[in-house]
Amino acid sequence: MSELKLGDKAPNFDAETSEGKINFYDYLGDSWGILFSHPADYTPVCTTELGTVAKYKDKFEARNTKVMALSVDGVESHKGWIEDINETQNTTVNFPIIADEDKKVSNLYGMIHPKADNTLTVRSVYVIGPDKTIKLMITYPASTGRNFDELLRVIDSLQLTAYQKVATPANWKQGEDVVISPSVSNEDAKEMFPKGFKEVKPYLRMTPQPDSK
Repeated sequence: MSELKLGDKAPNFDAETSEGKINFYDYLGDSWGILFSHPADYTPVCTTELGTVAKYKDKFEARNTKVMALSVDGVESHKGWIEDINETQNTTVNFPIIADEDKKVSNLYGMIHPKADNTLTVRSVYVIGPDKTIKLMITYPASTGRNFDELLRVIDSLQLTAYQKVATPANWKQGEDVVISPSVSNEDAKEMFPKGFKEVKPYLRMTPQPDSK
């Protein structure tokens, strides 16, 4: 099984999808990306998940983020299932679903966990930066649907902290106060954070969220 870790280069691949043959890196371009697997087509939890992702496309686009799904079912199965998703979830699936029948991509990304299931993928999520490195990994069991609001929150944090010397505290949401990185001195913080900051402890300094670059 793949041993990918945070900061590793996300493996590139060519794959057949519901929208034709796609090269992963070409698809992402300069965008952020989410690659997520689901156990199988025509399953209830997955149907709600992919419908939710389709409804969230504008939210992902606002964050310069593209999505791509995967299962070990084939293209024709995907296309038939997409009709069900559109009907039952009142949406239009607007992103590619990889047909990984040979499990090539699943094995590249460690999406099959034998102690959970020998053949089907678990609910893996990879967030990938424009530099094609892995910024986040989350794995859910097949029985638990994902929270895509949480993924949006994480992307907001990743994008903010990639360009500012801050971190986001527990339960942080866009627009709330953030933590100044310990590597920044108080003197430098006065210049870097013109909105000011509050020193709760020498190692815990809060400041209003900086403006985006």
